[in-house]
Amino acid sequence: MFYLIQELKRTKMKNLMYIFFLGLFIYSCGPARNFKGSKDSRTENDTVRIANDSLQYEIIIIEPGFNLFINSLAKPRSYYSQSYLETKNKILVQEYNSRVRNPLNYNPNLYIQEIDYDPFVNYGYEVNYMLYNYFVYLSHEYNQRFSVPTRL
Repeated sequence: MFYLIQELKRTKMKNLMYIFFLGLFIYSCGPARNFKGSKDSRTENDTVRIANDSLQYEIIIIEPGFNLFINSLAKPRSYYSQSYLETKNKILVQEYNSRVRNPLNYNPNLYIQEIDYDPFVNYGYEVNYMLYNYFVYLSHEYNQRFSVPTRL
């Protein structure tokens, strides 16, 4: 009788362990939690402002996740030459602005406002770098394809 009671306790304990591990497995397969840096929490401090009073221009990029993108996925500064960035930006801005003017074919929530980019003005490396990476971000984050390939 004593042996039978111990065997029942051992069987119950085994079953409890199986149930515990099964529950742990199911819990770990659940939806992703909101960790810092995930898409849900990345909107903090995602305003990038670049200004030059002497040229009277200002670029403001307000895009959730752009800072995270610049700091983690974008090619480092000085990876591209300024002339390369200027050439790419000239073409990309033209295409972007045509999408802004055509809201029936392109999402007006993505293409809100035209970019006033004059290819004959020397905006400097930083502006061209950030603008180009904004297009790379659009391509990457929203699956947008531009006529000029943008690289990650």
